[in-house]
Amino acid sequence: MGHLTSRDAYRNLSDRINWFTQGAPESETLYKILQVLYTEKEAKWVALLPVRPFTLKKAARVWGTTEAKAEKLLDHLCNKALLVDSWHNGKRKFVMPPPMAGFIEFALMRTRGDIDQKYLAELYYQYMNVEEDFIKDLFYATETKLGRVFVQEPVLLNDKANHILDYERATHIVREAEYIGLGLCYCRHKMFHAGHPCEIDAPWDVCLTFDNVARSLAEHGDYARLISKEEALDALERSYASNLVQIGENVREHPSFICNCCGCCCEALQAARHFSPMQPVATTGFIPEFSEEKCVGCGKCARVCPVLAVSMKEGENGKKKAVLDPDICLGCGVCARNCSVKAITMKRRIQQVITPVNSTHRFVLQAIEKGTLANLIFDNQAFANHRALAAALSAILELSPVKQALASKQLKSVYLDRLLSMQEERKQKKRDAQRIK
Repeated sequence: MGHLTSRDAYRNLSDRINWFTQGAPESETLYKILQVLYTEKEAKWVALLPVRPFTLKKAARVWGTTEAKAEKLLDHLCNKALLVDSWHNGKRKFVMPPPMAGFIEFALMRTRGDIDQKYLAELYYQYMNVEEDFIKDLFYATETKLGRVFVQEPVLLNDKANHILDYERATHIVREAEYIGLGLCYCRHKMFHAGHPCEIDAPWDVCLTFDNVARSLAEHGDYARLISKEEALDALERSYASNLVQIGENVREHPSFICNCCGCCCEALQAARHFSPMQPVATTGFIPEFSEEKCVGCGKCARVCPVLAVSMKEGENGKKKAVLDPDICLGCGVCARNCSVKAITMKRRIQQVITPVNSTHRFVLQAIEKGTLANLIFDNQAFANHRALAAALSAILELSPVKQALASKQLKSVYLDRLLSMQEERKQKKRDAQRIK
């Protein structure tokens, strides 16, 4: 690798980041960000690593070095939160996190002196809030969203609370987690350094990570502090009190994070405002319903709505009433929580919100929608064993026929075509058997 120039090292790293389903559009600002986060040597190392989880042995082979030296390098990269490690059946594995939620946030989830965080925050602001290509790609390149909103459970009446599913509850995610990490809110930290401090003075220490991500960030570099379930529930309560929106990974099982977001700093909520009515994240399964009889026209619901989905309109009698734009509404429940006269209740949306089962399911869906499924499956670095390939194919078999057809077209794989055909044959036999009965 010695013949590579500095520019080549960061270009190769950028290419590797963009091999993943969630990438980062190239720009001069991106190169400057990578130069802050990675030394030239680190960029060369990471550019060669697999996208999906890999072992120490795999890293040593890719780098052409001993396992002892490779482990030292891997630990160093974990300490900078450029890699995350985990344990599976007693075997340690590593993964290169995506840009978001990943190494971009991790760099500002604690205060640190090894990099110029103000300079980095200014670069982030330029890349995301001014240039916007990254934000458009992150939130709008696929139908399947990276994040989803959690409804604020305290606003649900008893009859509605009985209809909320476990995975729709932030409290359930907290109680099910093996490890919980608490870190600084990257968004508010970034905006503070970039000269745009939070308009509502929301708390910073409310960023929640879970399970392997939480453990790795806590063990390597103190990017998060391991906390109890009670402390995590307290972070949710503090966030509710500050009118923050809970946005987590868009999966039903074991999401890796829940952010507590404000409309003035969060990139997702800013995108919701800027590109309305296009939604940057999956909404909750609920939507507010306003009672004209009870509404007193105080306007507080409109003031606290993080995505400006509520406005005040003058009625026939000259009295102002709250009006909801359902195409913009996230269903977070912040408006209902702030209504002192209880004129707002949360009801189930008519159209069901579909949530991917797990991260593999989400990756496959997004890869199909982005046209990069072949990269995800056939990259030897991404899926180096049959078990990982089987997980991806298993996720494909659970998709709708339309998505399966798209997957088959992208892969042009006789094997996958036959697999889908066999599945359809089994379904037909089952239907035939039911008719005979």
